[in-house]
Amino acid sequence: MAEENHQEETLELKPIRKPPQFVLIHGMSLGSWCWYKIKCLMEVSGFDVTCIDLKSSGIDSSSADTLTSFDQYNQPLIDFLSSSPEEEQVILVGHSAGGLSVTSAIQRFPKKISLAVYIGASMLKYGLQTDEDMKDGVPELSEHGDVYELSFGLGTENPPTSAIIKHEFRRKLLYHMSPQQECSLAALMMRPAPILALTTAKLEEEEETKGEEDKEHVPRVYIKTLHDRVMKPEQQEAMIRRWPPSQVYELDSDHSPFFSNPFVLFGLLIKAAVSVGSI
Repeated sequence: MAEENHQEETLELKPIRKPPQFVLIHGMSLGSWCWYKIKCLMEVSGFDVTCIDLKSSGIDSSSADTLTSFDQYNQPLIDFLSSSPEEEQVILVGHSAGGLSVTSAIQRFPKKISLAVYIGASMLKYGLQTDEDMKDGVPELSEHGDVYELSFGLGTENPPTSAIIKHEFRRKLLYHMSPQQECSLAALMMRPAPILALTTAKLEEEEETKGEEDKEHVPRVYIKTLHDRVMKPEQQEAMIRRWPPSQVYELDSDHSPFFSNPFVLFGLLIKAAVSVGSI
């Protein structure tokens, strides 16, 4: 009897590890609003999810023409991760140019990230450093004509500070497999993107050697958007070859899978998290 009591006294109750929350990061001209279907699916399934508005996006009041550095644009994500508890990891999900934000976060907060997921996104280990980086990670849409409406916040003698795809090209390029109501929503919500700031998305030299081992231990998953007319499949393949992730999934969608194929996208996000033991 005494032995049984001793065994009971030595038992330790291990705390239940809180599952990581999903943090969703939009691409150019979009905002946290674009994730509304995925957010709903996650919440009704019992997952915590946060959708970030980067600077000049969504409900953020900043003007894209005032942003001149990527760090300025990415500040809301950095603030969020800086304030999150050390013991609570997150699953970062980036779409399109949001992949640059994911990579920047991996560099700065590797121990706070249990998984990084890129959805038809720029996945470049050192950001936009070289011509090859620009070729692989930046949309090339000149074949479709003059698709961008540009703004020159620093004067016409300087490079444009912001851009947005013209209304008449959006359905064809961004949403050709998406329901019409999503195109109507996007027409109301899209804002110019700070392209000058985005072109400065480079990994500074002093960051390259800091915590390199930690950064490489953040598992990455890439979800290919197979019918993407913005981040073309060959660009996605090139980035995957150059910086191979741990898993690659394929999704029948246009550039906006949260609109065109949200249920399968949700399933792949959960599958990715399970595959690396995040949930």
